[in-house]
Formats: sequence, C-alpha cells, structure tokens
Amino acid sequence: MMRLLVVLAAAAALLAASTAHEHHGEAPTCSGGSGHVLAEFRPGEVTVDGHSDDWDGVEASEFALLPAIDPDEDKAYYGGKIAVKAVHDGVNIFFMLQVDGAYAYSKGESSKCPSVALMFQVGDKATYYNMGGCKDLQGSCTSKSCRGYEVDIMHFEIGNAIPGRLYGGNHIDNAVGNGGDRFGHLVDIYAWNPHCRFLDGVGPKENNSNAQNDWHGAWWHSSLTVHSGFVDDDNPYGKQDDKGTYYFEFSRPLRTMDQFQQDAQFTIGQPSNMAVAFWYPTDGKEWSDSEHYSASCNWLILDIQPSSEVTYYHPAPNRSWDAATAFALLLSVAAICLSIFVGYRVSKNRSTAQFTPLEQIQFAEERH
Repeated sequence: MMRLLVVLAAAAALLAASTAHEHHGEAPTCSGGSGHVLAEFRPGEVTVDGHSDDWDGVEASEFALLPAIDPDEDKAYYGGKIAVKAVHDGVNIFFMLQVDGAYAYSKGESSKCPSVALMFQVGDKATYYNMGGCKDLQGSCTSKSCRGYEVDIMHFEIGNAIPGRLYGGNHIDNAVGNGGDRFGHLVDIYAWNPHCRFLDGVGPKENNSNAQNDWHGAWWHSSLTVHSGFVDDDNPYGKQDDKGTYYFEFSRPLRTMDQFQQDAQFTIGQPSNMAVAFWYPTDGKEWSDSEHYSASCNWLILDIQPSSEVTYYHPAPNRSWDAATAFALLLSVAAICLSIFVGYRVSKNRSTAQFTPLEQIQFAEERH
C-alpha cells in the first residue's frame, strides 16, 4: 500500500508540473537553427561531482538560451549562452552543462532555484516541439495510440539537492520500479506530449512496467568555497546573488534494460537527437510552468564518436608483450654466450695443466 501511495504521489506531482514544457500553437522558428554536441571517447577522465576541472580539455558547444514558446533573441536569457559538453567511456555517457547566473537557492522551493532538463528522441515520429508531438489529450494517450512519439527526459530540480552530492537513481526508488528520485528530484521520465508525461515505470495501465532511474548527477556553483562537502544543515550553501557559473553534471549508461520505449538507447558512431532546457528565477521571482529557455528551436545532434586512438587503447598490451619478449630473448642469448665462454675456459685449463700422481707428492715431502 505504501509503494502504491508513493507511485501515485509521484505521478500526481509530474502531472501538475507537466505544463512546464508545454508549447501551444504552431512550432516557432528561430535564426539559430539546430546544432551539434560532440561526445568523444575519453575513458576515466571525469567524475560526476558537479565540478568542472576535469572537463577543461573537452570541447564545448555553446547555444543561446531563448524562451521556448517565443524564441525571440531580444528575450534571451540574461546570463548568456549555455555550454554543453559530452564524453563517453564506451559504457556510460557523461554531460556537463555550464551557464552563468547569480547564485539563487531556496531550500525546498524548486521554482526559486535553477533547473535543467535533457530530452532525447526515442520514437521515429517524436518531434522536438510539443515533447514528442502525439495528438492525444491527457487521459486518452496510451502506448498504442502514441506509438512512435516517445521522448526520454532527464529533469533535475535542485531545491532539495545539496551541491556536490550525487542524486538520481537509488535503491529505494528503483526497488519500487519507477524513475523517481525522492531525495534530489533528478528524475527519469518518458513522454508522448506535455499532457502525457510520466516517470519511467508509471503511466497508463497498459504501459506500467518495472523500471528504474538510469541517471546520476550533481550540481555546483563557482561562488561556493567549501570543497570538503556540504550537508543539509549548511543550506543555502552560498550567498544569494553572488555572481558565478552553475555547473550541472550527469551520467547514464549508453544502453539501458528498458523494454517499453521509455529510454533512449545510444549507439557509438550513430547520431542521436537531443534538446536542452533551463529554468532560472530571474530577479528572485519563481519561474512559472512555461518560463523555460531552450538551447535550440529543434533537435540538437548528439554525435557519439568511436575512439580515434584505436592504436593507443587496443594494441598497447601487444606492444608491452613484444618488449618483454625481446628483453627475455636478449637475456637468454647472453646467458648462452656466457655458458659457452665459461665452458671453453675450463676445457682449455684442463688441457694445459700437468698431472702429478699422489705418490710422487708424498715422496717429495718425505725427502724434505
């Protein structure tokens, strides 16, 4: 019964917030068009902790943040562009979002804090505009009627998240079988349109399934000075309105165990469609449901590259083995040569030495 109440409460919260991504009317146009995000193969280089130091060598793609409903360049986010970085290690994909903004944090009030979301195309017919674009209204959309319009969304609201701490998938919520995160609200969602948006594993009866939150992430702000680790009692963690940069860092497996078209599946060497959204409490005011900025007016292309250093990553063990073999062979040859030389010297000394019988030695001693 408790599990059911948790699932229902989470679903209700999502439905109440679903209009945060809602668009109305015809799809807008903007001069910026779409763009690319490059994910290079860089294993073992980044740690998901919200800090950007380990991302310094990664190329960033920068995009203007325009209002999602009315992408007028005159109404762009005051803090400037958002920088999007991505890498992968062959198993997981990692993202770093960087955006300038004065420090704003209010414990337990997500709409008074910045928020970010990533959206990925799942179904072949899914559109960037209207979050998948299925025409069904709330209460009528199903996995059958909206088949092919699925999008995968990661949404992080930091109102209950401690900077530098890891949130997202956890044993408690995954045991319930959904994509929720009761600790930091870094949730794993699927949608067919803004009205039909659910936690993974939750939704219309015929689309219920056992699912999990495959995302992990953390956030940070450059004005924060404590690097040994914050705890909940330290909130608001920094000084309100201090200038600086927000960092949002995430990771997720390239492939998940989803069997219900709720997760995007990434393949190395194949492009994927993605989008980036950002909310900010301008002038300290709560952002409303529709007041979010988008990094593009259409899908961005996520390019997950294969390793360009194949000779470096794969043949290295062979090169090490060859060197070891050559060294061992050299020692063997030297040992053989030394053995031959010693044997030769011994045999030569034996051939030139004179043999004196023991009796003669004793006789000579008696005469003396």
